[in-house]
Amino acid sequence: MTSNPRLIYVGDPMCSWCWGFAPEIESLAEDHHVEVVVGGLRPGPAAEPLEERLARFLENHWVEINERTGQPFDTAFLDRRDGWVYDTEPSAIAVAVMREMNEARTLDYFTTIQEGFYAKGRDVTDFHELTELAKGFDVDTADFRARLDTEDAKKSAWADFSRSRNWGIGGFPALIAELHDNQLALLARGWTKASVIRERISGLP
Repeated sequence: MTSNPRLIYVGDPMCSWCWGFAPEIESLAEDHHVEVVVGGLRPGPAAEPLEERLARFLENHWVEINERTGQPFDTAFLDRRDGWVYDTEPSAIAVAVMREMNEARTLDYFTTIQEGFYAKGRDVTDFHELTELAKGFDVDTADFRARLDTEDAKKSAWADFSRSRNWGIGGFPALIAELHDNQLALLARGWTKASVIRERISGLP
């Protein structure tokens, strides 16, 4: 039996169900090493402007997730009509850079981006905001900001998107356990309570 497998968390910091999942993955991280892989929700070419249709869809979605998980959402952000684009690439790049600079704090930073966007209405499509959110994570913020603009950082994020697709993951959050001989086992697809995931871990070969 695999008693304490390494976990691979596939999510997106601008995925609302991933924000709902935050307390669950944080609980699991108390007992397991968690590698964060950014899945790519609406990156770059797939980004959408925040127009009325998308805003109302997201508002209904956020209310549902709040009711289901108790996670806070500031829906006032969805009232902006200044051409803002729901582009998840910048925050994915920032997570990839944090992973490179301070891997141990990657999940914490991922959650901080989520809280900034969903609970505090911060624009996490902006590299300046993402750098501000990196303060207190034991990284040189000037170096962090400089890396965000590099092609290497962008390639790292898009490599994660490819890994996610290669694993057959098309929705987030998803959680994978790494077993013996680098074999992988899917533990959760979609929001799942940590207690349920722990039961699944206990049953791994």
